[in-house]
Amino acid sequence: MTTLQTNRTKITSVAGGAILEKGLILCAQRGPGRTLEGRWEFPGGKINPGESPSEALRREIFEELDCTVQVLEPVCTTMYTYPFGRIALCVQLCHLAQGRPQRSEHRALRWLTPEDLPYLNWAPADRPAAAILAATSQCFGSPHHDHQ
Repeated sequence: MTTLQTNRTKITSVAGGAILEKGLILCAQRGPGRTLEGRWEFPGGKINPGESPSEALRREIFEELDCTVQVLEPVCTTMYTYPFGRIALCVQLCHLAQGRPQRSEHRALRWLTPEDLPYLNWAPADRPAAAILAATSQCFGSPHHDHQ
């Protein structure tokens, strides 16, 4: 078995956060030199052995965005096979608990209404969660556009 075949059979578990505030959802654009550069994603990262998706998400958001979140509920889990390997992405709805998201690894951060999510060029694994959030936008209250 080749390395490529081995990479495709291994599944990497990843947590992503749909961070909600005042009816808007935080979207992150992948930074230069990274896999899927320029694509949009829900911020987060790999789930370490022994971590729950919620624990991983809180850790990754703190490391990447220098803020803390309260994890509320799962949106969906998506299996996707990229050329570099297969992932299981668990996207969870969150609220900001402390601090403001600071861009470090990402090219850009945007607060968008759920209705605007389908217009971004999403990483393939993030597309199902973006579609679900857009379809259930009435659940998030009326947005305030003071973030943009």
